[in-house]
Amino acid sequence: MRNPSIIELAQWLQSPPGRYLLSWEQGQLDQTVADIFGFHALQLGLVELEALRANRMPHRWVASASVHQPDDPPPRPPPPCSEDAASSLLPLPKGVALHCDFDALPFASQSLDLVVLPHALELARDPHDALREVERVLRPEGRVVIVGFNPNSLWGLRQQAGRWQARLGMGGPLYLPGEGELISYGRIRDWLRLLGFEVERGRFGCWRPPFGSERGLTRLGWMESAGARGWPVLGAVYLVEAVKRVRGMRLVGLARRSKLAPKAAPAVVVHRLGLAANNATITSPAPGPDHPG
Repeated sequence: MRNPSIIELAQWLQSPPGRYLLSWEQGQLDQTVADIFGFHALQLGLVELEALRANRMPHRWVASASVHQPDDPPPRPPPPCSEDAASSLLPLPKGVALHCDFDALPFASQSLDLVVLPHALELARDPHDALREVERVLRPEGRVVIVGFNPNSLWGLRQQAGRWQARLGMGGPLYLPGEGELISYGRIRDWLRLLGFEVERGRFGCWRPPFGSERGLTRLGWMESAGARGWPVLGAVYLVEAVKRVRGMRLVGLARRSKLAPKAAPAVVVHRLGLAANNATITSPAPGPDHPG
């Protein structure tokens, strides 16, 4: 049995706003990951999106979240992941290499060059723990790409209004998938900085109003260019790309004091007669008969 939040997200992605969202995210991810080089890349979650299809790394995995019912025994520690280990996890959905918990990835520390999280943090049990686990498995100078819903948008405001209506017993369906917490763009940037990442770029998209019909979304297509110019941070979805930075070491203590001091330049000794010779001309007497030459 799959996680209900995953089922709801998969069903929502078949709706007109879901297809509109997937189209924007697929184009942005294709452009972002195309020039990221390395050997090992991982996509966490949202298997309906081919986040790594434009990337040229030789080893690429797609992972979906593990499913544990409340009465299930706690899962065993995940084994080290390899291609053989991943293939032994069948049966799996098409295109998925393994199931795993996003806060306990079955990869060695500093073993991946790229991790893409399309809406993975929103459905994680603890999004900060999941991001800390991503930092563990990334190599120095490795990259992480995060895609998420923007709560500070028209879509986010409609979702919040639907939640308030549900709490007041007024009913009404939610516009976005019901499970998970929407994490703001600023909050994601703060988490990344705390973990030692350097945010390289961020962008927003999907500025059309939260309509549920294909006709309504198509009629307001002009808002894409207007939103990018006039209110860019109010897009319904954001993408963040960051690099894992590792600071250089410094020599301290005995190691620092053992460095050789620069040698002093040799002193030039000048005789006093030499100084007089430079200031006076000495004339030697001509040889004569009484003075042999």
